Amino acid sequence: MIDFFKKLFNTATKESSPPPPRSETETIPLSPNRLGEMPETQQLDYELVQLVAASGQSVGKQRELNEDSLLLITSTMAGNAGNTPFGLYIVADGMGGHQYGEVASNTAMRTFSGHILRTFHSYLFNIPSQAVDESLQEIMSAGVTQAQEAIQRDAPGSGTTLTAALVLGNQVTIAHVGDSRAYAVYPDGRFDLLSRDHSLVGRLEELGQITAEEAANHPQKNVLYRALGQGEVLEPDLFSVAFPETGMLMLCSDGLWGVLSEQQMHQAISDAPTLENACQNLVNAANAAGGPDNISVLLVKMIG
Repeated sequence: MIDFFKKLFNTATKESSPPPPRSETETIPLSPNRLGEMPETQQLDYELVQLVAASGQSVGKQRELNEDSLLLITSTMAGNAGNTPFGLYIVADGMGGHQYGEVASNTAMRTFSGHILRTFHSYLFNIPSQAVDESLQEIMSAGVTQAQEAIQRDAPGSGTTLTAALVLGNQVTIAHVGDSRAYAVYPDGRFDLLSRDHSLVGRLEELGQITAEEAANHPQKNVLYRALGQGEVLEPDLFSVAFPETGMLMLCSDGLWGVLSEQQMHQAISDAPTLENACQNLVNAANAAGGPDNISVLLVKMIG
């Protein structure tokens, strides 16, 4: 696979060729007034169904070390045989107060994604018609198991959350451990929480023993009862949902959702012209609210 990506990105050094002769025709930026003088063009119609994604991250305002890790892989392969969007997205939040939290999150991200990419390598790059024998949830479960073993071997005593989304066509398969979150976000401001927090406070809220308002201000809201690298037996949440047809997928650490309300997150997204700007707006808003923790966010949209 390493050789494939070397060829794909052409990392070999090449001799630079001399620049082409300077044209006598100069180009200048178009001002809004000049744009108004241009003839009308048809609105872009994306015939090719594809994923677009962006990410944002910050150490925050009150931490010296970034213990979050994220990964964003989006693939489009299209031709006469059609195309199937493929994407892999991960947010992992190393547990503060544990030794090597940043090592745990990075190990989980790399180990998990390595397993997924090895599994789909032949399907994506060699033999498009070759089937993957295991179900998507079984593949994701095996990735979590490998990540758990790698953390216990390379950074014993540490821990991390892991929220991973594998997009294949219109289906999203999620593997989740901890209290990072996966949302389906819609233009009308609706945030559908897809994952559930493996936290003590989250469990109390599920049981109806405390309210959402009490959970948000609970002194033990950061205490997890399930995390990668902790315990001998790990049971991740594994499930599949349809990709939000009119909205987008959002993955984030608690440095974002634990600081901003859904209304504030919606405002940050709706004010942005692009996904990249939306991610930066979310990070900036969390930092403006105090930035008490590391912040990581991924936004994924399907067009076409």
